Amino acid sequence: MKKALDKLFGGLKMSWLTVLFMAVGCAFLTFIFLAVPLFKNTSFNRMGVYLEAWILPAVVIMANCRSPKESALKVFVFFLISQPLIYLFQVPFAGWEIFRFYGYWFIWTVATLPLAFFGWYINRRDWWSVLIFAPVLAFLGYTAAECGRTCAQEFPRLLLATLFCIGQILLYVFAFFPKGLQKLIGIAVPAAALIAYLLLTPPLDLTVYTSLPEGHVYSEEAVLRNEDAETLNVQLVDSESGRLYIHATKYGTFGFTVEENGKTDRYQAEVVKREDGNTDIVITFLGE
Repeated sequence: MKKALDKLFGGLKMSWLTVLFMAVGCAFLTFIFLAVPLFKNTSFNRMGVYLEAWILPAVVIMANCRSPKESALKVFVFFLISQPLIYLFQVPFAGWEIFRFYGYWFIWTVATLPLAFFGWYINRRDWWSVLIFAPVLAFLGYTAAECGRTCAQEFPRLLLATLFCIGQILLYVFAFFPKGLQKLIGIAVPAAALIAYLLLTPPLDLTVYTSLPEGHVYSEEAVLRNEDAETLNVQLVDSESGRLYIHATKYGTFGFTVEENGKTDRYQAEVVKREDGNTDIVITFLGE
């Protein structure tokens, strides 16, 4: 295992052509994860939205450069090519307006110049490595907790993202922290971030007002029944307009019915987290 880690983080020839191939390859892979409906709202889809997947190629490039300057330039060029390409690949499907989302990634692209310059010193594999990696490990621990909570509520959604973050933590700790105390600190930092997230970030507690699907209205005699009122409490506020009050404490798919004049209509409510981190509740009519 040590030989494999040494090869990955220090034994590769990181030429400019290699950086180019990595950038194009990562961009195309991300485009596939974003464009193919199969990957929507999955761990793979996160590669086009969140940072955790992009830490690994950046670390691989930094670890295989010979100087801080080379590290800064090659990581910068990697992001300068890969990120716009992701949006360019999507233009035939979404139009040029898709580039309005590029601003966030452009900021991170510019930031890679100083970050990768100082990040190159992880190659010293001493306490400087621990200091440099500490915020990265904390971020990965936080993200693992965030994805893990979603996975616990909507298993197995984001299971791979959770395991990927944990895997990166272990990978960097064993590859760059040679001493026992360094390894202990390398595990303790993300563990503390994970615990802090779970303690300080409350579980889902969402209250919204929405409506039944268009055309579904009832009289005042209509009765709404929840399948699991403790997890998803749906109340019919205005039967004539189909106005609903919903209080959700968990992500997932839940059912409720509306009874009127001996007829029972079945509905499905999906509580999902969007790619931007916000929560949506989608109501679907299933039939009588």
